[in-house]
Amino acid sequence: MARWHGRTGRNRQEETHVTTAVSIPRTGGSGGHTAVAASARQVVKAYGSGETRVTALDRVDVDIARGQFTAIMGPSGSGKSTLMHCLAGLDTVTSGQIFIDSTEITGLKDKKLTRLRRDRIGFIFQAFNLLPTLSALENITLPMDIAGRKPDKEWLDRVVETVGLAGRLKHRPNQLSGGQQQRVAVARALAARPEIIFGDEPTGNLDSRAGAEVLGFLRRSVDELGQTIVMVTHDPVAASYADRVLYLADGRIVDEMHSPTADAVLERMKNFDARGRVS
Repeated sequence: MARWHGRTGRNRQEETHVTTAVSIPRTGGSGGHTAVAASARQVVKAYGSGETRVTALDRVDVDIARGQFTAIMGPSGSGKSTLMHCLAGLDTVTSGQIFIDSTEITGLKDKKLTRLRRDRIGFIFQAFNLLPTLSALENITLPMDIAGRKPDKEWLDRVVETVGLAGRLKHRPNQLSGGQQQRVAVARALAARPEIIFGDEPTGNLDSRAGAEVLGFLRRSVDELGQTIVMVTHDPVAASYADRVLYLADGRIVDEMHSPTADAVLERMKNFDARGRVS
């Protein structure tokens, strides 16, 4: 069922509990696809050395459930974007392991890692990153065109319908609103049928109405298309569209919330100090 305006404290009951290692069985009961889309094991990400060493991620263990919408939140400098970038293979780790499904990506050579990101991972960022000389449709299919892959027309039509772009496919970016441009970026991420999509503040440059539209489309892609989404956000309303919120502080996962509401997320964020302790 699609949720268009996030959840409120009155219509959803939140469940919150502290976690240090979040584990999900790697195979479902039927023995089919694994239940985990991505995972981190004892991941450390540090910058510098000696007295100048800064630890951005401190022995993080987490599993990202397949077919769910996961939000990552935390105070500024908590490591939330670093965790997403490491999970997505956009940044290296100092130690530990990162897996996409059952494939360990830590230690992959650049060429293999680039191919894995191209074929199995989708990305949505604050900046729409659309090519101004291409139409909306051409921007959507560009990654597949570069990879020499022919789009699945039935799937592409379904994605376009899901994000509401059917009447805008011939338009160039400068003929689209900010919300419509971000919908093109969402469709581009979905069109290649990646195993997982990572979003870094995907509604950060949008007004509240356009942001709600994009979040609604992301929610629908999970509910109706079976997509797996991981989104970094600072916005409690955006987080309320997720199935689960992970809270980072001082480079560690200190809490999580299932079926979040905007009010519950806001209340939890108010209680953070720099190290994630409840004041």
